[in-house]
Amino acid sequence: MEEETLMDVGVGINKETEVAPALISVHPLEKSVAVAIGSQLRVYDLQGDCCINLVDDSGGNQHTGSIRAICYGAKGSLFASAGDDKLVKIWSTDSWHCIRTVCSEKRVTAVAISHDGFFVTFADKFGVVWVVGLDGICNETNNKPASLFGHYCSIITSLEFSPDGRFIISADRDFKIRVTVFPEKPLSGAHEIQSFCLGHTEFVSCVAVVPSPEFPEGFLLSGSGDCTVRLWDITSGALLDTCDVSAQAGVREPSEKEDAFSSAVTDICAYPNGSIVAVAVQGLQGVLLLSCDLFAKTLSVIKVVSVGETFIPTSLGLNSSAEHLWVITGASNLPALDDPSFARVRVVSGIHKESKGSTWNDPIVLEDSKISGGEKLLEKLQGSVSIAKKEQTLAAAAEAVKMAMRNLLIKREYSSEKRELRKKSRNDKKLKQW
Repeated sequence: MEEETLMDVGVGINKETEVAPALISVHPLEKSVAVAIGSQLRVYDLQGDCCINLVDDSGGNQHTGSIRAICYGAKGSLFASAGDDKLVKIWSTDSWHCIRTVCSEKRVTAVAISHDGFFVTFADKFGVVWVVGLDGICNETNNKPASLFGHYCSIITSLEFSPDGRFIISADRDFKIRVTVFPEKPLSGAHEIQSFCLGHTEFVSCVAVVPSPEFPEGFLLSGSGDCTVRLWDITSGALLDTCDVSAQAGVREPSEKEDAFSSAVTDICAYPNGSIVAVAVQGLQGVLLLSCDLFAKTLSVIKVVSVGETFIPTSLGLNSSAEHLWVITGASNLPALDDPSFARVRVVSGIHKESKGSTWNDPIVLEDSKISGGEKLLEKLQGSVSIAKKEQTLAAAAEAVKMAMRNLLIKREYSSEKRELRKKSRNDKKLKQW
């Protein structure tokens, strides 16, 4: 039986073999760069030009399931990783020792670190956002996370803090973006909703905050399965502008509704000055650059930067100086391939506007030998498989990630008969019978 048929009748799919996209994150000062692929977390020290060996001092288990979320804290002193094994691991970037392992009740889909570095928040697959404090790392009683708020059984896809730390922003599969006031005592829960940003017609896949000198909370960007990038006012939730990336990036118009996912936005990276936005689109071979005019409150397409033939990014990373845009494509648990965990890293430089006039520089995709760390960095982050072999699997990885995201985020419609059959096969119903 095909996967969808199995799911229709309630037969479980082996979660350990689910395809997960490769992720990349860059230290705010570009001191290091981290890649997650499958259960592997790979880190390279850019300052010391050496590979980093991770050490776990927390007494917890290592990641055994696919890592679904990674992030640096705003100051770069902390790093968090989380995923399908229901573990959230918090790392000190000074020594790259794991200082805390937090166990989640459900699989984790998103993670974010508060700007003061005192709290780590994470979301599980049932739509609950949890928070853990870092002021008592050695105190086991503080190791249990507290419920912050929930999205009512909707998968949360992204978590971000506003630049001033006042708000935590959460997005979900059911087209919603919620802006919540981050309280002084988060362990007691967050009960004040600042706004909802409503307007997407498909799942919201990613959010990013655009900093602004005039507005400490910044502006919000969101990407979605409806093939749009949208600009929002965080405090009011007002939609300021919409950019249709499927049309303006030249992605082929879908022939069927199910194929519309081929141009879903998968990641967004906002440059520190707020003028440029880098966008990864599921069907686009390269990175789409948008101009963000915060004065006029508009978004417009600049150009598409081709990173390489058949290179469709799965994640983007950028530091605070915006000198380099780090791009990765790849996936874990790829079926029918010799190398089940595949990744390819590229770096784009020179994305900025000329000091005189309004023209944009032509970005440069650095050759592998020109990347800081060179072959040693690439071998660490990509693995030991040759680049030539990796190039042959780019298309397969992109298609596998597309199908995995579709299965996770697009809601299926069932007939009344199938709904009743699924209800009978629910695990909680089975447990009650016993």
